[in-house]
Amino acid sequence: MDRPRPGVDLHADAVRGLVAVHTPAGRPTDTDAVSYWRSWGSDPDKDEENRRFTRLEAGLFTWGGLRARYLEAARAMTSALAGADPSSVVATQGHAITVTDLASTLAVEATLHHLDLVTNLSAAGPSTAGLAEVRRGVRALLDRDLTGWPDERVARVGTGRAAPTKDELIDLGGSPVPVFT
Repeated sequence: MDRPRPGVDLHADAVRGLVAVHTPAGRPTDTDAVSYWRSWGSDPDKDEENRRFTRLEAGLFTWGGLRARYLEAARAMTSALAGADPSSVVATQGHAITVTDLASTLAVEATLHHLDLVTNLSAAGPSTAGLAEVRRGVRALLDRDLTGWPDERVARVGTGRAAPTKDELIDLGGSPVPVFT
């Protein structure tokens, strides 16, 4: 799979979160932190459009520029989330979702992009809390506990960042992975 530069994805997610937390849905929730991922990959044309945009944006900035843009947007998003009513229903990507569940999806995205960033670096990986949140989503989507798998392995295999081993395929019991990327 063609993975765009994680820095651009991180920035786009932070901006999406900032916009969403300030966009009341005006209707009841239609998704939560787990079911949100079930619609992943359901619109190939939109997915390709997003990949093209991400590649274009990534080419416009140095790594330092991408990092600065992300940090600025992430600070604003974090502040907005902290000040919002956790039970408020907001709109994002065609869905109505509570602020709490939106925050979960954003934490999962940030954790996965962090994994992508440090794959070939000797740098610290994502937080334990972030990896646990990814595990919670993958586990629920697979309807499997994956007992004995480290959280990082659940994140990598469950989202297609690593192929399952023979033993892991047995644990998966035929469940298809990735459940989202």
